[in-house]
Amino acid sequence: MRFVTISAVALASLAAAACGGSSSEDTAKTTVCNARADISKQVDQLKALTPATFTTEAASKSLSAIRSDLNDIKGAQSDLSDDRRQQVQQANQQFAGKVQDLVKQVFRSTSAADAKSQMTAGFQDLADTYKQTYARVDCS
Repeated sequence: MRFVTISAVALASLAAAACGGSSSEDTAKTTVCNARADISKQVDQLKALTPATFTTEAASKSLSAIRSDLNDIKGAQSDLSDDRRQQVQQANQQFAGKVQDLVKQVFRSTSAADAKSQMTAGFQDLADTYKQTYARVDCS
């Protein structure tokens, strides 16, 4: 009786794995998609800033959240399927590069007014980069 129960559980586990993929892949996909959704939210918040509403604190908070999301995605990549991994790696490289450029831009500004103006323009550029990279990652 015990052998039958163990065999039934083993067969059910194999069938589930064959139909649904690995649980680590599902977990990685969830991690990537949750991080992607948060990146979208943070980009929208940054894009909404104007030179009049810009604060370093608000920008830093969103940029820190984005960096954390990018690290989460990077950590989950190895458990993704080959096609999805490649898509996510490309998106991560392009988008992370844009975030780094944006952060560097702040430190090159000569005045607070210039920084605010450059950052708000940069946030729109970041939003465009998001559309070209992570918005295309399939989370269905």
